[in-house]
Amino acid sequence: MSKRVKVGVVGYGVIGQRLADGVALQGDMELVGVADVGPTLSIRALRERGMPFDFYLANPANRGVLEELGVPVTGSLEDLVQTCDIILDATSAGVGLKNKELYEKHRKKAVFQGGEKNAIADVFFHGYANYEQGVGQSYLKLTSCNTTGLIRAVDCFDRAVGVEKVAITIIRRVADPGDYHRGLTNALQMDKAPSHQAVDLMTIMPHIEATGILVHTPVTHGHIITVVLTPKKDLSVEEAVAHLKAHPRIRVVSINEGFLGNASLFRYARDLGNPRGDMYEIAVWKDSVVKSGKDIMFAINIPQEAVVIPESIDAIRSALKLQTTREEGTSKTNEYLGIGRWNR
Repeated sequence: MSKRVKVGVVGYGVIGQRLADGVALQGDMELVGVADVGPTLSIRALRERGMPFDFYLANPANRGVLEELGVPVTGSLEDLVQTCDIILDATSAGVGLKNKELYEKHRKKAVFQGGEKNAIADVFFHGYANYEQGVGQSYLKLTSCNTTGLIRAVDCFDRAVGVEKVAITIIRRVADPGDYHRGLTNALQMDKAPSHQAVDLMTIMPHIEATGILVHTPVTHGHIITVVLTPKKDLSVEEAVAHLKAHPRIRVVSINEGFLGNASLFRYARDLGNPRGDMYEIAVWKDSVVKSGKDIMFAINIPQEAVVIPESIDAIRSALKLQTTREEGTSKTNEYLGIGRWNR
């Protein structure tokens, strides 16, 4: 095997934890370590797990507190950056832009998450829709969790028969599990149309017209998106389902099987023994696939905490030219993450 590329994760929160675990599973990558600002709950849990990853401190002022807790500090954020070939930046929105100055200083490539502005990167990236545009680029930015899953489904049909336009309604979870900053609520909240997910889809897939509405809901486990898609070639419901089933990052489930909603999928992921109850695949309810004239309508579940991990790893492969085509890059990511085994 050729030498493994060195990867660092900056920001060890909801996404950063999962990025670290995902990179650690890649046979052609080495996780150098993770960085964060101090003794967050995630870092405390990392210590209790026996520090499976080296920890680098982004805020030197917190070194004393970490030492008191028994968290070994391998080095500074700059030390981590200097050691790596590429950084996965999973910090809060806006922090990545500041961190980019450090990445540029040491001429290191980086992948940013969806919360950052598009201008931070050379390419607004999705592993399936525009993998080749990221090949060899220095800075890539991922789409949000909703947009990531949505593009998977739309790209699936676009490659098979072509897509003219899509209209979406997003039923959006209001916060991640464990978040309190959103407050306690018993209400639905409307966003102004069009939703950013529809706009982002058109940015990455400019040949498709898209619009959408978003509704915030007081739940934490997963978003649900309804999609009305106009294909360039007329499809039967059975043909549409077959295309969805062929995609390794899409699960086709049904109500009759017991998948009644978002919580059913979260519970199923836990029953599978997936760490943290994570699921990399989006799910499409077979029972929701219907036709209205030529349009195909269906509903998908977005597991917001884990869905972007495969595409983030695709971004490493593209930026470092480990694989130069979508087929090779996504297949290698899927192989190491175990994606698609359930459908064999």
